[in-house]
Amino acid sequence: MGHLYFARHGQTVWNVENKICGATDIELTELGHQQAEELGQAILEQGIQIDEILYSPLIRAKETARHVSEVTGIPMREEMRLKEQNFGKYEGTPRNGEEFQRAKANFINSYEGGESMLKLCHRIYDLLDDIKKESDQKTYLLVAHNGISRAIQSYFGDMTNDEFARFGIRNCEIRKFEYKE
Repeated sequence: MGHLYFARHGQTVWNVENKICGATDIELTELGHQQAEELGQAILEQGIQIDEILYSPLIRAKETARHVSEVTGIPMREEMRLKEQNFGKYEGTPRNGEEFQRAKANFINSYEGGESMLKLCHRIYDLLDDIKKESDQKTYLLVAHNGISRAIQSYFGDMTNDEFARFGIRNCEIRKFEYKE
């Protein structure tokens, strides 16, 4: 079976301010743009073979993908299923807020107007199943968000609820995931 790569978008102002971005469309900082260009350079330098970039429709992921595409020449395409989870009433609030941390442990909680972890995983698992069907012929780089990284990590390996809730990756970190039979 084949594999795919995942990278989180570059830094945003709300990342710096430790706020929950979620589905709110937040721009990259100057450092975020630089991180995205460096990610493209790292892909070239490491000789990572990628056929296409799929990116979230949110500007922070779209701009990250654009920089990577410009540096590497890899074509890119928007993928709606990669949009970050909507955290409802918690968007723009502190990431480490006690109430949010408790709510995040309940996977059927839609955060008063948002999207539950279960619904998020359902759409990401559907996307990963679709990619798996062509993974022997095509390698993708998915450019998205921290919440999406959790869902992808859980697709490829077992996690406890606590591990899932705490999981995260750095801005512009790239990870490889391999499909198993």
